[in-house]
Amino acid sequence: MPTISTDANSVAAPGEVLLISDDVQRAQRLARDLTSLGRCHVHDLYEATVPSLTPSLIVSDVEELNSEAIVRLRDLLGRVRREPAPYLFLAHGNVARAEAQARVLGANGTLSAMSAVRLIHGKLVQMRGTRRSVPAATIQQATRLRLFLAETFFSGRSITPPMVENGTELIVRAIQDAGVHDWVAAVQRFDDVTHQHCLLVAGLAAAFSGALGLGSSDRHRLVKAALLHDVGKTRIPTAILNKPARLDAAELAVMRTHPALGHAMLAGAGFDDVLLTVVRSHHEMLDGSGYPDGLKADEIRDLVRLVTVCDIYAALIERRPYRAPMEDRQAYDVLTRMTGQLDADLVRAFRPVTGAAPRDDATVAA
Repeated sequence: MPTISTDANSVAAPGEVLLISDDVQRAQRLARDLTSLGRCHVHDLYEATVPSLTPSLIVSDVEELNSEAIVRLRDLLGRVRREPAPYLFLAHGNVARAEAQARVLGANGTLSAMSAVRLIHGKLVQMRGTRRSVPAATIQQATRLRLFLAETFFSGRSITPPMVENGTELIVRAIQDAGVHDWVAAVQRFDDVTHQHCLLVAGLAAAFSGALGLGSSDRHRLVKAALLHDVGKTRIPTAILNKPARLDAAELAVMRTHPALGHAMLAGAGFDDVLLTVVRSHHEMLDGSGYPDGLKADEIRDLVRLVTVCDIYAALIERRPYRAPMEDRQAYDVLTRMTGQLDADLVRAFRPVTGAAPRDDATVAA
């Protein structure tokens, strides 16, 4: 059996993980699966003493995060946390509320407490290994934008054009300041799949618009559409949206309602028709194999085609519970093999955005 410390006064050796919880038995079960990261020290949030350690990783798994628990957790973190030790917040319940709580506590990442253990383990490895690889300003921009998404799209409030304009401007500025690769690396620190995906697609769209030489007005329009493209997922049951495995046929059918749901959410709210079309049609394919309307060829507008390329590429480079993220070259090769489904000219133009190594045109499926 792995060694799991529960002594509040034990002294940590280098590489120890501090797991803070309001349920010690639950935490001990989790700790047994995290010992490859180092000795895992379980600390009861309501223990009177403070652990005398300087952990290399911190995880909080607090289900009843009321005002008293937040005060206790913030105080404990202030006593034991030292930079550059990353802190992972395991979220129970409402996503938007958890995002706000994690931000108040200074978490580097959030993850659903219901996630598979291997996903929690993978996130901690990623946080430990990449924390210093992205400029701090880029991480702050990405964190600010994720909070913007939580408060704007996931809070149940009506979404208005001024709200979206604000987020769009922030993303355009972030890409201009940091470049797409730093941006992708910063966003990939996050584990809420929908937040991460919206930010990745919007950032890729901002970079793609630059590669295409679009003017500022068209660039803004493209990024705004990309930011909104998956807003319908906020109406999908969380059991399906956050399932740590591939969806079955019935669940996939529910998931595929999100483009129409998003369109219905935004129709009549002051958004232009082209943007609404992107929200509804970003899963349409040129050969008619897409959804929800089975559109073909010229029935699919150019802006939709642009966002679709960014959307598919983002999904491929994201970590999912059932697969590892693809490397740039591998993900781009998938795009090139989607002959007849994606706009081949746009796929070729997208290559500089991905960072995939140049190759002879003959090797790129058109």
